[in-house]
Amino acid sequence: MTVAEELTPAVPDSAADAAGPDESEKPIKQRKNGLYPGVSDELAENMKSGWADTELRDLEPIPQAAETAARRAALSARFPGERLVIPAGNLKTRSNDTEYAFRASVEYAYLTGNQTEDGVLVLEPKEEGHEATIYLLPRSDRENGEFWLDGQGELWVGRRHSLTEAETLYGIPASDVRELAGALREATGPVRVVRGYDAGIEAALTDKVTAERDEELRVFLSEARLVKDDFEVGELQKAVDSTVRGFEDVVKVLDKAEATSERYIEGTFFLRARVEGNDVGYGTIAAAGPHACTLHWVRNDGAVRAGELLLLDAGVETHTYYTADVTRTLPINGRFSDLQRKIYDAVYEAQEAGIAAVKPGAKYRDFHDAAQRVLAEKLVEWGLVEGPVERVLELGLQRRWTLHGTGHMLGMDVHDCAAARVEAYVDGVLEPGMCLTVEPGLYFQADDLTVPEEYRGIGVRIEDDLLVTEDGNRNLSAALPRRSDEVEAWMAALKG
Repeated sequence: MTVAEELTPAVPDSAADAAGPDESEKPIKQRKNGLYPGVSDELAENMKSGWADTELRDLEPIPQAAETAARRAALSARFPGERLVIPAGNLKTRSNDTEYAFRASVEYAYLTGNQTEDGVLVLEPKEEGHEATIYLLPRSDRENGEFWLDGQGELWVGRRHSLTEAETLYGIPASDVRELAGALREATGPVRVVRGYDAGIEAALTDKVTAERDEELRVFLSEARLVKDDFEVGELQKAVDSTVRGFEDVVKVLDKAEATSERYIEGTFFLRARVEGNDVGYGTIAAAGPHACTLHWVRNDGAVRAGELLLLDAGVETHTYYTADVTRTLPINGRFSDLQRKIYDAVYEAQEAGIAAVKPGAKYRDFHDAAQRVLAEKLVEWGLVEGPVERVLELGLQRRWTLHGTGHMLGMDVHDCAAARVEAYVDGVLEPGMCLTVEPGLYFQADDLTVPEEYRGIGVRIEDDLLVTEDGNRNLSAALPRRSDEVEAWMAALKG
């Protein structure tokens, strides 16, 4: 890996650092420990010219342009007369001069479709509604050498869209983000900002916003995503379909995972995610044997052994940030033992009860309660906890082995809509267009002396992605077998 060249124009690292339009005119400063002492006047002049016109003039609006416009209109209607500021966020340093891969804030991407760092959406209040502007970094400057000298210049990290191109793509007037912080400092009137993504933008508004008002904006944008539009449903199905193929990839190479570790499983699924999507939607859980009892096992450095179970919890994220979230628990050698099958079938029965409870007009909690009741019944039946079942549920005694809630909303975040009000989410009612997971599990920890020894180290979770429809639900991940005998037949077919 090369390093960005030695002389760097002092363009701001983020929109936050910009005080005004003259910020990018600061002199080029030398990079420490560079091999070249400087740039000659002749080289600097040479690099300014001789480049072809690469402006893109045949662009079409992004596929979700109509949807993002409707979302901005709803936001405008909710906060009339107020300036609304929604940042994408900035690059974060991984180590020294390398950065983590950038992922724009969900709020910003949801409202614009844009995914570039330092972007900011501003809705300026008008007599009727708002005027939206998307503030972005323009093309790398060739006059001051930014495009070849700066670590984020075009020759180092790739071409950015011009502001004119951005206007066509996103259907929003575009301006230079380096001018925004200074303008916001001078702004008057009520302002709200989505916090936590761009410290410089927040600093420019520090005397104009309040935490309470900003939280109201964040909550509204979270609840706006509870019901998905047709574009979102389509993206979620794409994510799930790729995820199904990723699970098939894993089954085909389980022998190689046995020869190496859980990381072979993680890497295999990641390849599918990067080829067909943007990334994985969250850290893949490739938990073999007793690691399946650790809910978020993402170290993935353990052994994969025949005769044990693999709990694979993974999801592909599409290029528009929508993610699947699917779990299957698989017998590594292709066949469940009698005890593994008993526990697996109990979880399957619980999931069936939960899925049946997902329908419009039902309470959000219903699917969780239905699944937990089945699991509590099984635990009493097996003699692992003293009944009756009503007592177990009232005291939550089943939670020693069920541990977590039975699902969550799904969308651009794997745990989507997390900032929504409790009354709109957990205490709410299901509506057509909502998308959620149903994922009961049983986990018998390796050191749990309250269960028979043969149970210890067995963990099972089955998770699917459900879309609430007008007359019930649709299992987006139904292409992956769930019943124990179907899982075995599916694995056998994939292994040939």
